[in-house]
Amino acid sequence: MSDFRAGRLAAMRAKIAAIEAGGRADSESLPFGDPAIDHLLPGGGLPLGRWHEIGGAGLETETAAAPAAFTALMAAPLARRGEAVWVLRRDDLWAPGLAGLGFPVERLIQVCARDEAEALSVMEDALSTIGVSAVFGEVEDVDLTAGRRLQLACEKQGSTGFVIRRRPFGGKARREAGGSAAATRWRVASAPSEPPAGEFGLGAPRFEVTLERCRGGRTGTWLFEAADAYFAEARDGTHPLRLVADLGDRQLAPAQPLRLAG
Repeated sequence: MSDFRAGRLAAMRAKIAAIEAGGRADSESLPFGDPAIDHLLPGGGLPLGRWHEIGGAGLETETAAAPAAFTALMAAPLARRGEAVWVLRRDDLWAPGLAGLGFPVERLIQVCARDEAEALSVMEDALSTIGVSAVFGEVEDVDLTAGRRLQLACEKQGSTGFVIRRRPFGGKARREAGGSAAATRWRVASAPSEPPAGEFGLGAPRFEVTLERCRGGRTGTWLFEAADAYFAEARDGTHPLRLVADLGDRQLAPAQPLRLAG
């Protein structure tokens, strides 16, 4: 693709994103620091002042462990700018684990909601509060009406929301809402880690991530690694996620069959 055509396409995407934002152009984004993913996102990074949806597959739809860890890593630089509110349905968020991933837990405010409706309501209030930079909410689903209310709340103070989709343990899956006001939708799963060259044991946490939907941008699939997880304090100015393989526009390798050892 020529530079002229790529420039025209980028300008058109920015214009469409501004229209979808109700005439307010995205003035800021959170870059990952790698062109392989940043150039697919409108504005060169994760759009701020919007809300994003992160889900898992299989058992992760109930535990949400990998989606929550990936979301914390993705939003860590943003959480350092203000207060970070995490709305739970079950009180099982382990703050030391977030600290090990580099999330600024001194900014963390946990709220345990009684039900789905209360969780969404608390998210909406937190997004509208001055001084809150990021709001995380563990809910099963967000219908179009609730999604629009979250977006309006984001626009009041410019805060950013992250909806981590999580189904109750043993509960039946609800039918997903037909539409969504989310700026992006991600699907996250754990991936095997690799120790450093010449060493044994476990390596840094890895995540197989698919960007399924992106307003004003394009989709893709990547393998992320949590840089310096459990080894270093959070550092300002650098993003804690890095790409370790370019899987965009390619199919993932098929799963290897299990076999008994011995």
